[in-house]
Amino acid sequence: MRTPVAFLLLMVVAPASAVDALAGRRPNVVLILTDDQGYGDLARHGNPVVKTPNLDRLHDESARFIDFTVSPTCSPTRAALMTGRHEFRNGVTHTINERERLRLDATTVAQVLKGAGYTTGIFGKWHLGDEEAYRPERRGFDEVFIHGAGGIGQSYPGSCGDAPGNSYFNPAILHNGRFEKTKGYCTDVFFERAARWIDAVKGTKPFFCYVATNAPHAPLHCPEKYAAMYPDQPPDVAKFFGMVTNIDENVGRLLGRLKMWGIERDTLVIFMNDNGGTVGVKVFNAGMRGQKVTPYRGGTRGMAFFRWPGIITPGDRTATAAHLDLFPTLAGLAGAGIPNGVTLDGRSLLPVLENPNAPWAERWLFTHVGRWPLGEAAGGKFAGCAIRHGRYRLVSPAPAAKGPPRPGLKWELFDIEADPGECHDLAAAKQEVVSEMAAAYDRWWTEMQPSLVNEGAYKTAPKENPFRELYRRQFPGG
Repeated sequence: MRTPVAFLLLMVVAPASAVDALAGRRPNVVLILTDDQGYGDLARHGNPVVKTPNLDRLHDESARFIDFTVSPTCSPTRAALMTGRHEFRNGVTHTINERERLRLDATTVAQVLKGAGYTTGIFGKWHLGDEEAYRPERRGFDEVFIHGAGGIGQSYPGSCGDAPGNSYFNPAILHNGRFEKTKGYCTDVFFERAARWIDAVKGTKPFFCYVATNAPHAPLHCPEKYAAMYPDQPPDVAKFFGMVTNIDENVGRLLGRLKMWGIERDTLVIFMNDNGGTVGVKVFNAGMRGQKVTPYRGGTRGMAFFRWPGIITPGDRTATAAHLDLFPTLAGLAGAGIPNGVTLDGRSLLPVLENPNAPWAERWLFTHVGRWPLGEAAGGKFAGCAIRHGRYRLVSPAPAAKGPPRPGLKWELFDIEADPGECHDLAAAKQEVVSEMAAAYDRWWTEMQPSLVNEGAYKTAPKENPFRELYRRQFPGG
């Protein structure tokens, strides 16, 4: 397994194919991203409890990437899929403390699609910076309908926070710079506003509609009728699965509207989850080890369904893929070039979307949980990281430490083709593989250091969350 730097960089940035029939087809795109729904929180994936008939149908009608990697937490995945670059290259190493902010010189897929003639909208969760300069209206989105922070009602020291007193029911949502006090359950509100926007813009130009739910992230709130569908489960599981079923119903309604409007065959629908499972892993975790905020597959395996009736043939895609690949894939579909000076870590999925058997070279994927203590990036080098190459995953679940990386690191090595549950550590038996993968990781870590631009930003963070400040200006005493 040869890993010189030149080879590593080639494998990261090279496109999979120079010519493919899907390039420049310019479909409408609906990207749905759920929050804390794990790979196992889907009936079609074997979950014996959760009710997801519409998502199961979407699964069956889609090209499905069954070896798909996301980041272990929220903001990192969003940074990667928005830019086609590893979250660390974007300065994103956490979900709070200014470390969730997408660096201002990053180019987003919304900007690229808008430049290619698309109209763009986001509905739900942004979580890549709440200060005005970082918000989606400055990052390529025409229509913006979002909550603040990582969840409705959340608030942390510094800039990361939502409108005061916000809840999952009747939330105040920032709509194109002004708060609206909405009526209803948050997920229903986001999907309804997205559908209303699609209805208004369809047929004028292609659209990119990004629906990013805050559900089923805690706190676990949903209309009672959904939790009541799971009477045999503990209350937290019943609410969590109820939130998933509510998402499922909304996806079904949106698919029905696309068909009713006559644009179903002109629209690519992508469904993803943002990180590993949480509450649902108590019931089912698809045989995986770990969950959200761990470097194991249970924390980093994602769903990725691509549905485009009549154009993309449904079925499994075995190519090793990742959230990093959304940017080049959508840019290719739009017929848009990658802007000069933009270095991508992802590659276009168009060849394997068109042909499941298309050549797909092995690649390197680097995972890191981040979240080291403030000012302690050096001590976090080996804290919750993983390297993927071919059939092997090299994992370090070590906790973050203060100061320089500590000696005596113990790597774990897994052959995920033979051992998908990561149960059998092969590190002692395959020390040469460990050494080569660890060396590749060392080079990658060194390469990322200049990009960690948010690590000291907490020192100059605002005293009040921008969303709170804006809300109080709009609703004095409210």
